[in-house]
Amino acid sequence: MKSEVTSKSPSPVKTLKTPAGSLITACYIVPGLPQPLMASEKNPGWKRLREAMENVRDEIAASDAEMILYFSTQWLTVLGYLFQADKNPKWTLVDHNWHEFGSVQYDFKVDAEFASVYAREVKAMGHYVREVNYRGFPIDTGTVVAQKLLNPTNRLPAAMASCNMYAEKQETLSIGQAAMRAIEKHGKRVAVVCVSGLSSRYHTEEIPFEKDFISSAKDDEWNRKILEILGEGNLEDVSEVAREYSKQANADMGFRGIWWLNGLVGKTNDFTGHVFGYEPIYGTGNGVVGLYPKRAIKSVPGWVNDEADLVERFAKAPPRATAPMPSSANAHASAPSKSAASATSSSALDKIVTFEAPKSSAKASEKNVSSKKAPPPVGPYPHAKRVGDFLFLSGVGPRKPGTKEIPGVQLDAEGNVVSHDVEIQTRAVLENIEAILEEAKSSLKDVVDVQVFLTDMDRDFKTFNRVYGDYFGYVGGPSPTRTTVEVTALPTPICVELKVTAFLGSK
Repeated sequence: MKSEVTSKSPSPVKTLKTPAGSLITACYIVPGLPQPLMASEKNPGWKRLREAMENVRDEIAASDAEMILYFSTQWLTVLGYLFQADKNPKWTLVDHNWHEFGSVQYDFKVDAEFASVYAREVKAMGHYVREVNYRGFPIDTGTVVAQKLLNPTNRLPAAMASCNMYAEKQETLSIGQAAMRAIEKHGKRVAVVCVSGLSSRYHTEEIPFEKDFISSAKDDEWNRKILEILGEGNLEDVSEVAREYSKQANADMGFRGIWWLNGLVGKTNDFTGHVFGYEPIYGTGNGVVGLYPKRAIKSVPGWVNDEADLVERFAKAPPRATAPMPSSANAHASAPSKSAASATSSSALDKIVTFEAPKSSAKASEKNVSSKKAPPPVGPYPHAKRVGDFLFLSGVGPRKPGTKEIPGVQLDAEGNVVSHDVEIQTRAVLENIEAILEEAKSSLKDVVDVQVFLTDMDRDFKTFNRVYGDYFGYVGGPSPTRTTVEVTALPTPICVELKVTAFLGSK
């Protein structure tokens, strides 16, 4: 079945027929923003997305699924993976960005046994895992929206897993693979739901809700091509181009959800696809997609790293014609023309029309960097990695080189933090960063981006910001870009960690 991208497309089947021997009834990709659930009356497109998800609801209800497994790009973790293990989570959701839409009461039924099976599979791979089971644990907006629209009466038990915001392709694929092993051990038929948007570039100026549109014509073009490929059932092809798509269209969380889904089903294009709908939500692109396996889905024994092969494939790809791009003002209301689709190669990968073949493989210039003047990493990773002209540092904490001592922290007899001094720790972190940069023949003046993790934003940000300014200067000077977030914990009893990227050029 070939499906074009339309603003509303009903369910293609009345009753899903699961392939013999398969525990996967179908896979779905749905948006996680709250508008279709909480404000569908404010915009016709939001209402169409709600109707598309209700079509999926009816399809799941007509299937022989015994459980729904959610993987949401909005349930983010920094360290490892979390699994919802409360059999009956009840709470009130207020979305932190769209609190004006009010609150949502939820009362879900969760398959806690599956959470334990999945957690064990991921832990066996060497990752940090935790099964969360306490009153008031905040279920993310994406999972709540999907569960409320796809399984509103709790007819099926749900399972919910988090998305690690720093996991790259191979790790995320393997976490999906672990999900399939867990499904086989659990023995229930599962409808798999990946909660993920498409492009995630919001409007930068307020607009009336009723006049919503995709904020970038380029994003809209990419979204439509991705949906065209998914509509043909070619999930693996989309997984392979996810990095370029994310680069070009600012895809939701780097489109990690697609890697997870592709890992779960065993890296295959063996699906029938259907696009239920595609609409903007405050400038972002959002699609509802169904993928129906043509054969029984089974877990596979392992992965071959296909990164170098992928670069070679694109380098050898022939030139492709460029399809016309619709107007950004009303792009969400029209489907791509058949003539535009036929102008591209018949290969699904060739339908990504804006790729440029890389001039050289970045792998050729990769190099790990380690410094004896900095504390050793607390895991199996280097201090930094140089790729081409850029140097990427792993997260750096304040530990003293050559020891396990953490400056600026007081611990009790059981190792719990009694107090910490963010000024002392921030200076120690920056000194460690300087040592690593020096090993790479670089310095702080080459840093172009900084990510900051604080365990107590309210208490520590002002002091941290002052110390940071001593090293980098403030806005208006030669400063790198910076993002600062609060986290509940860091791998060691520290209160601050920095991750930086430097541009080395020809050094």
